[in-house]
Amino acid sequence: MAADPAEPAHQTKIIANKKHAGQVNMIEIYTDGACKSGVGGWAALILETSGHRDMSGKLEDTTSNRMELSAAIHSLESLPNGSEVTIFSDSEYLVKTMTQGWKRNTNLDLWESLDYLNISHTVTWQWVKGHANISGNEYVNELAGFEAGVTKTRPTIDKFFKTLDPTDVPTLTHVDPQGRVKMVDVGWKPVSDREATAQGYILMQPETINLIRDNLIKKGDVLTIAQIAGIMGGKRTAELIPLCHPLPLNKLDVELELDVPNNRVKISVLARTSGKTGVEMEALTAASIAALTIYDMCKGVDRWMTIEGIGLVSKSGGLSGDIQREDT
Repeated sequence: MAADPAEPAHQTKIIANKKHAGQVNMIEIYTDGACKSGVGGWAALILETSGHRDMSGKLEDTTSNRMELSAAIHSLESLPNGSEVTIFSDSEYLVKTMTQGWKRNTNLDLWESLDYLNISHTVTWQWVKGHANISGNEYVNELAGFEAGVTKTRPTIDKFFKTLDPTDVPTLTHVDPQGRVKMVDVGWKPVSDREATAQGYILMQPETINLIRDNLIKKGDVLTIAQIAGIMGGKRTAELIPLCHPLPLNKLDVELELDVPNNRVKISVLARTSGKTGVEMEALTAASIAALTIYDMCKGVDRWMTIEGIGLVSKSGGLSGDIQREDT
């Protein structure tokens, strides 16, 4: 089954050096998708020993997840059957669905196409968290954003590569070439409205959740104090996470809900900012501090409480557009 009938894909062919001539054709593909107000863009960069090319396209009334899938599908469709490929994607959901069997709730038509292509080639899936300062992923991130209308100027590949070599190795964003830690430079990024939601749970004994519900914990009102602690923690994220950028928060909501049938408290966080980098860490920190505060308030009656499931639910804004985790 073919992918979305997007507008004709833009392709650029660039000839690279021939230093690998005569060797096995090693193929690396970097993919990304973006979405703005329902307009989606996808992009892929394909590196082979003989050269490299990019592909991109856009579609109305779509989602970021469909664009992530479309980028992988279109790039694999452009290769001869039986190719050996490594795909680098910043979509954890895409990579872990293909490698760990994460649940597929939507886009079943595209998953069917991708499954077929996955067995038609020998594919290694590599998750690149937050682009990881890898030139290929940074390039397709901007290219997909251009197709979606996030940016007005189409990126040029030489902005990201001085020389393009298929042997380039992915690097970590917070480590320089000498192995020293560094803070990522976000000065070149445009200011945009950004939002992130996170959630988590703290599990406890039935007696403990009943004490919280009836406000009988000796230290005081558990949920109110944990809510305040979560807000305070989220506001001080940059002081707790060494290489995290300080952000002015426009909004930080922490909600706590008693889930009595499952003997747990659910923690939900919404964070918003206008800045050059995302607000995911603030949302996750707020959820974590709220959970730890509940533990501290209740440990006198229940030392075996467990904190679990803290994770990002969604984010919006920035060059990568809107992302929603589908397994929540």
